[in-house]
Amino acid sequence: MNSIWKKIIIRTTLKQTDKESDAKPVSDYVLAKGYREFLILARRHIKDFILITVGIFSASFGFKGFLLTNHFIDGGATGISLLISAVTKIPLYLLIIGINIPFILLGYKVMGKVFAIKTALAIAGLSLCLATVHFPDVTTDNLLVAVFGGFFLGAGIGLSVRGGAVIDGTEVLAIYLSRKLGTTIGDIIILINVLIFSAAAYLLGIEIALYSMITYLSASKTLDFIVEGIDEYIGVTIVSMRSEEMRQMIINTMGRGVTVYSGKRGYGKRGETKEVDIIYTVITRLELNKLNTEIQKIEPDAFVVMNSVKDTKGGMIKKRALKH
Repeated sequence: MNSIWKKIIIRTTLKQTDKESDAKPVSDYVLAKGYREFLILARRHIKDFILITVGIFSASFGFKGFLLTNHFIDGGATGISLLISAVTKIPLYLLIIGINIPFILLGYKVMGKVFAIKTALAIAGLSLCLATVHFPDVTTDNLLVAVFGGFFLGAGIGLSVRGGAVIDGTEVLAIYLSRKLGTTIGDIIILINVLIFSAAAYLLGIEIALYSMITYLSASKTLDFIVEGIDEYIGVTIVSMRSEEMRQMIINTMGRGVTVYSGKRGYGKRGETKEVDIIYTVITRLELNKLNTEIQKIEPDAFVVMNSVKDTKGGMIKKRALKH
């Protein structure tokens, strides 16, 4: 392996200093494994960057091409920003940053440093795009503005979530409050949006508030579609010949609890069976991107089944801080 690549792998993936590597030389096997993990992480970050970038432009197009002209709003932090911008004439790109700063700080506490950095960069990118990129006004028809403005905004938020960040911090707040209050994430989001649309009805008028509700419904349905219908929690079943490594990864890297079932694998024309431990865990949809990456590091061919979970009770998922 090239000496430059070797130093990069030792410093990044293996997280060793030059002195540590000189004192205890790294074997070729460890280097090869580190190189493989480095490539997986590099591909993941490139994919995340592309998804977040496309999400930023999609959300910006929804804002400037549809919603701003008619003063329609959405739910969540973007809805608050749009509402204040419509009432005070403060530029939206400034409000997007200002309104989301508390959510970024909360995201650091709830989701971890990497998630907070990604989200901060995504929101800064959205603000920069809104300030510098020109988008034409597509239509003045109120219904089309509500539906397609919500569509492009929801697509932007959904693509950012797929990339491991958010450009609307309401979901982070909902996760935090649901853990503190013992309610579901959906209940918290509904309560927040009821307050936002009530304020819109009072400040902007009933008609605009009603069209804004259509915008929110369009955005939320598009977001759900973009993230493949994933609900607040995902139940993950993993069948792997390296089940112990999977268990350790979920506990130590993801910070989640696991349930281990004893089972048998059946495969081949004759239905040969082999004893295997089956791993089951529950995560939030914001952690799905990281879990897939960690599974790929251990065993790319592992059999993984994911299903939506309406809500959870007991266990540690609502008590422990999320790792990202």
